[in-house]
Amino acid sequence: MTDVAFVPVPGSRRGAALPHAQESGALDGTERLETTLVLRRRNPLPAELVTGPATVSRTEFTDRYGADPADIEAVRAVLAGHGLDVVSVDPASRRVVVGGPLAAQTEVFGTRLSRMSAPNPFTGGTVAYRHREGELRVPAALAGVVTAVLGLDDRPQARAAFRVAAAEAAAASYSPPQLGAVYGFPADTDGSGQTVAIIELGGGFAQADLDSYFGELQLTPPTVTAVGVDGGQNRPGADPNGADGEVLLDIEVVGGLAPGARQVVYFAPNTDQGFLDAVSTAIHADPTPVAVSISWGASEDQWTEQARTSFDQALADAAALGVTVTAAAGDGGSADGATDGAAHTDFPASSPHVLACGGTSLTADASTGAVHAETVWNSGSGGGATGGGVSTVFDLPSWQQQVGVPAGRNGGTGRGVPDVAANADPATGYRVRVDGKDLVIGGTSAVAPLWAALLARLAQRAGGGFGLLQPTLYGTTTAGSVAPGFRDITTGGNGAYEAGPGWDACTGLGVPTASLAHVLTSRGEATPPGGTAPPAGPASPGGSTPLAPGAAGAA
Repeated sequence: MTDVAFVPVPGSRRGAALPHAQESGALDGTERLETTLVLRRRNPLPAELVTGPATVSRTEFTDRYGADPADIEAVRAVLAGHGLDVVSVDPASRRVVVGGPLAAQTEVFGTRLSRMSAPNPFTGGTVAYRHREGELRVPAALAGVVTAVLGLDDRPQARAAFRVAAAEAAAASYSPPQLGAVYGFPADTDGSGQTVAIIELGGGFAQADLDSYFGELQLTPPTVTAVGVDGGQNRPGADPNGADGEVLLDIEVVGGLAPGARQVVYFAPNTDQGFLDAVSTAIHADPTPVAVSISWGASEDQWTEQARTSFDQALADAAALGVTVTAAAGDGGSADGATDGAAHTDFPASSPHVLACGGTSLTADASTGAVHAETVWNSGSGGGATGGGVSTVFDLPSWQQQVGVPAGRNGGTGRGVPDVAANADPATGYRVRVDGKDLVIGGTSAVAPLWAALLARLAQRAGGGFGLLQPTLYGTTTAGSVAPGFRDITTGGNGAYEAGPGWDACTGLGVPTASLAHVLTSRGEATPPGGTAPPAGPASPGGSTPLAPGAAGAA
């Protein structure tokens, strides 16, 4: 194979090992690995399809914007000559999983893998992972065809944005139905006929917890289906402070606010490969979900460019199919947990194809829904604060041009985060049940499922999903003014940014009110999947394009 020409995979450069990592033994070259290849689109996604209102059926999407069958066959034929076999193909999401011995994978993709052990930067404890550095390559015959190679390096990719409250917070906490009253969820809906997808990168749930929790709320437990991706499984344990807390929080918030909606929970390994595969599987599922809720993420610069770009393209797929993706803005304030003194935004919340969800601290009458005070969530050093800021990776979208997004740390104005907000302070958090224990949990990870549940209820009324919400939510709103359907949050800050009138980098446009239902359901734009799609053509999906390479460092 020495006479075979190779070309680099753009954006595949991987940086140094995790902090304090040490080599922990040799890898077996005969070990079988499965990697995910992302292929180019058959045709570019038109911007008008991404921003709505029309959507396209899954079949039409695959035929127009999925992977070209000729590209798939080229991958199969070329890699077969290097000892790799095609395990599975998903033309719609343009993913091809290839398997083969570790030695063959490293040879064809031009890298060296080593076994490393390091403190887990997201959960504590120690994690063992396969490590690589530098750039990847593919055979020259696949130049431009393969846009990403994921799964060789399997370091942890994301953290869950939730925090368990101290015991004394219980007096100020709320059940999900109580928060539905606070935020004006339409009383004549329950999400029936809709599907909400939830992404999890660890943990699990037990039906006994759901039966107990919803029984206490006097609600019928929702239908919840667990789906494993890349070997991920529903693995409930005995640690309510761990990933089980995230899983049960998500399910119970959605179920408490949209009890009629069906939930599908996708479990995948916490790697860039697992995360992308779970999200892509959820977006292209049958039936098409009204919303995908994501409560996991990491600072933009902790992703390789190829992974971040592939992920963002999958999120554009969601918009074209009429799916709204809600994502937590993070719990590390404007620094997103970084210690370099700079502001950072969390991805995938920073994608222009995601409804980014920030957090507030709420004081309200749980019995009436009357709000006494609501401010930016910021519990101080070590206590967490809502994420928010300005992307260094994605340009300012067209729908944020007039709302006063400030300049970012690179001197330019990028996509502003978040778009919307809701209660996230653990001290005024959500009452949930996890591993047999009643807890109060907060964090912006609770806000993503709250908004997903609201969309399920509004879609029930509108007769279809909404896709990319921001063009409608921002509308003609200008800097310093309140967007229709929102209550503005004007007090507090998250570190580098302060709240003020109108959109801000702490709570976005604000929190929902009852009038938001009219804004969305009267837009005349909610179209069930299968609506007329525009012809294929060049586009800048969502009114935003990635910045030039080098605008942000790739992990």
